[in-house]
This record gives sequence, structure tokens and C-alpha cells, in this order.
Amino acid sequence: MATVTEWIEGARPRTLPNAVAPVLAGVGATIQLGAFSWWRSLLALLVALSLIVGVNFANDYSDGIRGTDENRVGPLRLVGSGVAAPKTVLVAALTCLGLAGVLGLVLVAATGKWWLLAMGALCILGAWFYTGGKKPYGYVGLGEIAVFVFFGLAAVLGTVYVQAGTISWPALGAAVGIGCFSTGVLTANNLRDIPTDREVGKNTLAVRLGDASTRRFYLTLVTVPFVITVLLALAHPLVLIALVTAVLLVTPVRVIISGGTGPRLIPVLRDTGLVMLAWSAFTSLALALS
Repeated sequence: MATVTEWIEGARPRTLPNAVAPVLAGVGATIQLGAFSWWRSLLALLVALSLIVGVNFANDYSDGIRGTDENRVGPLRLVGSGVAAPKTVLVAALTCLGLAGVLGLVLVAATGKWWLLAMGALCILGAWFYTGGKKPYGYVGLGEIAVFVFFGLAAVLGTVYVQAGTISWPALGAAVGIGCFSTGVLTANNLRDIPTDREVGKNTLAVRLGDASTRRFYLTLVTVPFVITVLLALAHPLVLIALVTAVLLVTPVRVIISGGTGPRLIPVLRDTGLVMLAWSAFTSLALALS
């Protein structure tokens, strides 16, 4: 039976910035629109956290029963390592995804925008079929697109829309920036796993692109948010403060450029997530003050 510590590690806490950052950015854009609601923002955050923990457990379960995680480099995999029974991890995944659905339903009911249920259903289905089902889209190189859409566009713009009933250009810019950062986290993860993924037939985008092109893709992804910062600053000069977070990219970028592999890439996931969180916080603050 897995310990509490192992369950926490299995939930992959290093990925939590992917859930917090988009809501934080959305809050800043919402304040700028004069429509901030603390309890709706909190519900949006809880939905995002439930989804990301749910998708992590679902990924652990699906990859574990396929044998994909048997020789995985990186954080503990509950099923792959044998410390937790597959059915137990499956229950944990479905519980988290179910909680996200219930909280999302409350949020939709509060807004009266019932068409948002369709978006919520897509998010939950996307979380499961990333590595679940007979033909998981994460195994054919579509995971990065899903992360950009769900943890970038949908998460940021959804946070804004359930409060303001509309979106704005700054919100869209923030959504693209967060989407790129979040995709960067996954890209670093898949770059690390190229050797083992190739062996088991998991054709992620990194496997398809190859090592060198995946590194260039990562560098492009973490550059885009700062280009967006400059563009947003044309109308909202305070946003330029977010450029200071670029200094936090020095270490992960150095690892990527120097050809780091295996365990050396593990901190890159954490550091990219922290840069995303910092960029989101500064951007949110600047939008709120403007």
C-alpha cells in the first residue's frame, strides 16, 4: 500500500503551477474588466487543480497498465513502480475528475451559461483520453496541443468568462502565454522520456521531432510569452514588469541548450512551471492595476 508521501509524489505536485497560473492570469484580466468575483475565482482554481491531479493519476494508471512506466526516468509512478494497485489509482483519478465536474457544474449554474457544460465535458474527456482508452491521443503526438488548449486557452479565458461574461485581448494574450509555458513543461517532460517512449511505441511529439528539434521547440515556447508581454505593453505599459521573470529561465534554458538528458531534465519541468507562475503573477498584477 502506498504511503501518503508516495501518493503526494504520484499526484506530481511539480505540475500544479499549470493549474494555478492560468487562473491567476485570468483573475488579473477579470479585475481589469471590473468583474472580479472571489468565490468564482476560487471555484475556477479548484476545478483546475482537480483536473490536473486527475489527469496525473489517470496518466499514471493508463501508462502503468500498459507497461509504459516500467523503466521511466523521473518522479514516482504509483502503478508502474508497484506501490499502488491499478484499481486504487483509477479510483483516485475518477474521484478527482468527478470533483472537477461537480465544481464546474456549480460554476456553470452560477453563470447561467449552460453551454459551458460542453467545454467542461471536453476538458474531462481530454484528461482521460490523453493516455487512456484504446487510442490515446498522447501516444500520437497530440498531447502538446491539448495542454495548450485546456491549460492555456480554456483555463485562462474560462476564468475570465465565468466572471465577466466576456473576454478581452489582454486575456487572450495571457492565455496564449500560459498555454506556451504549460506546453513547455510537457515538452521538457517528453524530451526526457524520448528513449523510453520510443521503446514502448509512445510516439509523443518529442519522439516524432527528435531530440534537437524538441529542444528548439521548447526554446520557442518559453520565448513566446515574453513577446506577448511586449505586445501587451503597447496598451498596458505596466505589463513590462513581467519581463523580470525571464531571469528565472537561465538555468533551465542552459540545461536544454547544453544537451542535458535524463535526470538533468527533471528540474527543468519544475523551473519552467515556476517561471510560468511568476510570469502569470506579474502579468495579473499589472493588468489589475491598469
